Amino acid sequence: MRLSFERTVPHSPARMLALVADVETYPRFIPHCERMEVKRDAIAPDTQFDARMHIRFGPIAQAYTSRIEVNREAMTLTANAIDGPFSHLHSVWRFEPAGEGAKIRFDIDFRIANVLIRSVAEPAFAAKQEEIIDAFVVEAGRRYG
Repeated sequence: MRLSFERTVPHSPARMLALVADVETYPRFIPHCERMEVKRDAIAPDTQFDARMHIRFGPIAQAYTSRIEVNREAMTLTANAIDGPFSHLHSVWRFEPAGEGAKIRFDIDFRIANVLIRSVAEPAFAAKQEEIIDAFVVEAGRRYG
């Protein structure tokens, strides 16, 4: 399933990239994110790392690990799932100047591996993506005014 989202915010692209790259703080503001475990690359700890997100939807708990790459020159953050319930999950955050702020574009392509739960789980996961984007916008307002 492929989805794309766009938002314009009154914060710089650099600030928005920093917020999205600050994965350790996700449990404070991302809906259903219970905790994060982060393993930083020894050579490039701020630009390459693995982040394991533990999520809960009611009685259902799940976790998956994404390999994260932050490119400050291109103003992008790319995440690729390396385990968990997905046969694939690839997402890209892009941040561009937009007047005094930034245009955010979030593209995600994913597929739930389990055929039996795919028809229910994929639409539910897709619906939550909009809520997550909005949570980043709200958190940016809290952090940056």
